[in-house]
Parts: sequence; structure tokens; C-alpha cells
Amino acid sequence: MNMMVQDIVLAEPRGFCAGVDRAIDIVEHALVKFGAPIYVRHEIVHNTHVVNDLKARGAVFIEDLADVPAGATLIFSAHGVSKAVQAEAEVRGFQVFDATCPLVTKVHVEVAKLAKEGYEFIMIGHKGHPEVEGTMGQLSEGIHLVEDVADVAHVQPRQTEKLAVVTQTTLSVDDAAGITAAVKARFPHIREPKQQDICYATQNRQDAVKLLSQQVDVVIVVGSPTSSNSNRLRELAAKLGTPAYMIDDASQLQAEWLEGHPRVGLTAGASAPEHLVQDVVQQLRAWGAISIRSMDGIRETVRFPLPKGLRMSDAADSFDGADTAESIEGTL
Repeated sequence: MNMMVQDIVLAEPRGFCAGVDRAIDIVEHALVKFGAPIYVRHEIVHNTHVVNDLKARGAVFIEDLADVPAGATLIFSAHGVSKAVQAEAEVRGFQVFDATCPLVTKVHVEVAKLAKEGYEFIMIGHKGHPEVEGTMGQLSEGIHLVEDVADVAHVQPRQTEKLAVVTQTTLSVDDAAGITAAVKARFPHIREPKQQDICYATQNRQDAVKLLSQQVDVVIVVGSPTSSNSNRLRELAAKLGTPAYMIDDASQLQAEWLEGHPRVGLTAGASAPEHLVQDVVQQLRAWGAISIRSMDGIRETVRFPLPKGLRMSDAADSFDGADTAESIEGTL
């Protein structure tokens, strides 16, 4: 059957971000250095294929630290963990490597610093998402979650003199701006971060989808259902009036989505490997696509070093994670 797919337009940038690259590298290096099994608290990144690949190589994904044997090597996922999880891992004596994205760690550091100065926090994010649980779990009290504008009216901090706002790093930039505006309208003196918490990769991929959706008849997002930033890409394209679908891989691509839509836009969430995008390209070629082009877009050069103890060369030790996070903050 010829669905008249003619053109494929690839979003730029798409796919892996620096935090995801680093998190996967940490698990792979730990497997090489210490051998299987390596325990990982929560999915290292929210992608089914990445997780299944690492499982096949000896990574064991757990939610409860009670499921990790004494003396084991444990890795915290890219989304970050609460102080309680960190403390439990220490008490249980695991060898821990922290794969928390440095841009999430930046938010944790900000929360800890301002809490010492007596601040309470409004956090904008999705309830139950591991990143939100990790950030809110930096404090035992005084951090209040809002998921939408309606929540802002009901939040009840104990005081409003010292109040700061933080956000999950993978939100819709536009939605977060709307909720932040509502927060500021209710709490005019609230402190905002020096630089927004939504990360460069989330922002770049959303900006690319805004451009992409104007050039195509349908948008396909490669990403897993649990991936917050991938879901936001699909929602954004749909909100802009372009039919949009999210798939884990090429096997989920449905021919009827493409009928009457000769120009197909393709992007991928920050935890989706490029080979999955190329599999979709091959399927679209099989269905008749003739031309393929990449949009012009920002070329991302950010990279984060591995933690000490997992680096392959002493030369890499000249990098320091905190310095890197700081220099990135300065350049993005």
C-alpha cells in the first residue's frame, strides 16, 4: 500500500541530551569495572529500549533499596533521589554512583542553600514523577507542589516573606511560564532561580518541534510513555495544530496516521537513542518516502564528566562535575 509519504523532516536537535548520555555511560562503565549485577534505583532514564538493553547486560532495576544485597554497587537514576534514599543507601553500605543529571543537581543545591536561609518553596512539576520526588525530598517540609494554574490558588505556605519557586527540568516551557505567572501574581515577592530550571535540552527540543510542526503534516515523536520530555513534545505539536503521535519504536508506527499526510516530521525525546529514529526512517522509506532532510538547529556540545571512580583515564580527572555544571550554567 502506498500512503503517499513523500518527505521526512528530522528535528534538530533531537534525542539524547548530555545528562542521559552520562547516566547510561555510568551504568555501562560500572558493568565493565565491577561486573554484573549492577543495581540501579529506578529506570536509569525513561526509555524502554535503553533499560532493556542494560538489563540484558546485567543491570538490575529496583525501586526499593531493600531489594539490593549488602555490599552491592548501586546507581541513582538521572532523575535524582531524595535525602532519605541517599541516607538509606549510606546506612546499607552500598558503593554508590550518582547518575543524577547535573542540571537536576543544580536545583537540589539551590533548594538546600535557600532552605538554610529560611525559604519555603513552590515546586512546579508532575506529582509522582521521580525527579519531583527527588527534589521535594531534599527537604522534610516547606516545599509545596503545584501541577497547574488551579493548584496555585490552593497552595498554603506557612509564610510568604521568604518564598522561592523551582521547577521540574522536563516541563513544557510554555506551560511552566503560565504557572509561574500565576505563582508570581499570588506571591509577588517570590524568588525565581537565576536561570530557569527547565533544562537546555528540553527547551531546545521544544523549540525545534515548534519549527518542525509548521513544516509538516504530521509529527512522530520517538519516546517512551514514562518520558516526561517526550510527552511534552507530542503535546506541543498537537497544541500547534499538527497531528502528533508518540511511539517507542518503529513497530508502533501506524499506517493510517500517515494517510493524506505526505510530509512527516520526526523527533525524539532526550532519552531516546538515535538508532530508534533511524528505524522509523527506514519504515517510512519502505512506505514510499523519497526525500529526507534535517532542519537547521542548535548543535549541542554540552557534555558532563563521569563521577570519580568510573573514569577510564586520569586525564578525565582534570574535569570536576561541579565546575562543569557551573560553566554550563554560564554558557546556556
